[in-house]
Amino acid sequence: MPMEEHPLARLFDPDSIAVIGASHVEGKVGHTLFSNIINSGYTGKVYPVNPRGGDILGHHVITSVEELPEAVDLGMIVVPAKYVKDTLLQCGEKGFRHIIIISSGFAEVGDVEEEEELVKIAREYGMRILGPNVFGIYSAQANLNATFGPSRIKKGGIALISQSGALGIAMIGMTAEQHLGLSAIVSVGNKADINDTELIDYFSKDDNTEAIMVYMEGLEDGAEFMEKIKRMPNHKPVIVIKAGRSEKGATAVASHTGSLAGSDRVFSAAFEQVGVHRGETLTDAFNWSRVLSSSPLPVKNNTVIITNGGGVGVLAADAAEDHDIPLLDDQTFLEEVFGDKIPPFGSSKNPVDLTGQAGRAQYEAAVRAAMEAEEIGSVLALYCETGISDPMEAAEVLCELYGEYRGSKPMIFTFIGGDFVGKCVDWLRKKGVPAFTETDEALSSMGALFRRKRAVDRLKGADTPEAPDIPFGEIRELVRGISEEGRTMLLEDEGRKILEMAGIPMAKGEIARTLEECVDAAERIGYPVVLKIVSEDIIHKSDAGGIALNLENRDEVIDAYQAIISSSGSKYPHARIRGISVAEMLKGGEEIIIGGSTDPSFGPVVMFGLGGVYVEILKDVCFRVAPISKRESRRLIGQINSFPILVGARGQKRKDIDALADMVHRVSFLLTEVDAISEIDLNPVKAFDHGKGCRSVDVRITLKREVK
Repeated sequence: MPMEEHPLARLFDPDSIAVIGASHVEGKVGHTLFSNIINSGYTGKVYPVNPRGGDILGHHVITSVEELPEAVDLGMIVVPAKYVKDTLLQCGEKGFRHIIIISSGFAEVGDVEEEEELVKIAREYGMRILGPNVFGIYSAQANLNATFGPSRIKKGGIALISQSGALGIAMIGMTAEQHLGLSAIVSVGNKADINDTELIDYFSKDDNTEAIMVYMEGLEDGAEFMEKIKRMPNHKPVIVIKAGRSEKGATAVASHTGSLAGSDRVFSAAFEQVGVHRGETLTDAFNWSRVLSSSPLPVKNNTVIITNGGGVGVLAADAAEDHDIPLLDDQTFLEEVFGDKIPPFGSSKNPVDLTGQAGRAQYEAAVRAAMEAEEIGSVLALYCETGISDPMEAAEVLCELYGEYRGSKPMIFTFIGGDFVGKCVDWLRKKGVPAFTETDEALSSMGALFRRKRAVDRLKGADTPEAPDIPFGEIRELVRGISEEGRTMLLEDEGRKILEMAGIPMAKGEIARTLEECVDAAERIGYPVVLKIVSEDIIHKSDAGGIALNLENRDEVIDAYQAIISSSGSKYPHARIRGISVAEMLKGGEEIIIGGSTDPSFGPVVMFGLGGVYVEILKDVCFRVAPISKRESRRLIGQINSFPILVGARGQKRKDIDALADMVHRVSFLLTEVDAISEIDLNPVKAFDHGKGCRSVDVRITLKREVK
């Protein structure tokens, strides 16, 4: 759709603005906000509204919303929380289109109902709300600084979205200090109405925006967020700083905004799944935004590092490996390109060492040669302050080369030393050149370009998940009946039946309700067998003495049956004992866990990892937001740290990866198509040698408390 037709178009390009609560007192939010608007170059109409009337910064003050001469595109409410509702009603009656509620004192302090009432009013009048609890917006398109933050903002191509007000204001100052140009700044606050997802959709279509940076504390609809990201143009990266990584951090997020932090590992998995770059720090986010918004993606996996210091070159090579940057290592080719550009005691090996005497001429020759060589995909030039050459001369020639070759391949520069080289970097950044004062920051940024390239290539070839042939309707009916009994935990035979219907192989087994049935079942299945207590009230069978393994004959089955019944009854006297599960004891195979759960932000997620007793200790598991295709299932399997075990490490045979992928694929669709299922846990799954499949040893399925 054309930008002027986007629902948020007039929020960022309003013809008229009313500041309701504009203050006569310098230093107050209502005064700073109004001052920033009229001093930012905005050419539309601006109306200060305050019951006191009079004059603010040379503008006549309107005493009430009703007295405004027109319905404005954007109303900014800066009044105490107790007056916001009435003010919003007045705006609705007047015909306002968009409202930014600067005022705080709503969901973030527990007053959720009042906030919901504001949204209800907005819906009735066809208005959209940004906030409450925000610092405002900046729009380069409209020359509009409608924030109570710093007045100095540089225009550029990065859109900044922040859920934190104070941090967002600080980030405005940081962007100015680092010469990062912004296309827009949005404070989303409590996200009562307009949220990150809708804003990302707007910026994905905004020609002024080249990259989007988001500070996020939570997501209400992670699946919708992912869909918007998938539909974004490849040349527009999204960089997210997600707070709440630690348990304490997640608690702080909940108390700060009322958001659900969700599982941090799920957030990381979801971001990686759709190509979002997650920065651990503000430094990462700013550096990656700088490079991703201004540099082309690498076409070839051949990076060359050019330096005047061997030590810093080694550090750079180490960092390149850390950040998955492929370095060119064809020594014959490197000698052809750089051999005549370095002194006899230099080195044409990568990193190319120009030695400490290198100045303007040497850097120009080496970098130009690298940019002209088609085989070289990207260039990183490092300069160490030496006292022999002038770093500003090196900065000037690198700036010239950047301008000459800009857009052809990635170029990143690093200057290391004291205050003077810091001034060189500052000068380069003012010119729009990606320059850094730390080697690792430069390599991390180059690594972001390669990650972006890999993500774009992967997403181009991604297939749409197709549902396997599973009778989902019959499974829904089965779980509905169980839920109507008031149970949320399925018994093993019920879980076994669902797996059978879903085409997920499981070890042979039966439920026995007497000793005689138990022995008969063991004889039919064949020894060795496993006995397990069946009770929705006993979750951890081993703690109850409710499991016996590797039973080889009838006598062992009889003894185990009696011991399990006695121990379980003693430790859980009120448990409902439904019987004893008798199952074949699977020999060999690698123990895997496959499962899934319902994440508060992203909904159904599927998990894969090393299973058995190790899952709680090693936690070598990875996640995907469900459903996923078989191809993506294989990719998920390949991401666990212990994947080499599955492909035959140390002479072991390769396990049946295809069978495991099929099981993951089916579990992912069970979670998404049978909404009543809250959790599935297949642990362990025995993965056998290639071609011999895999089978689940145990199954645990939990239902949601309310089944539709």
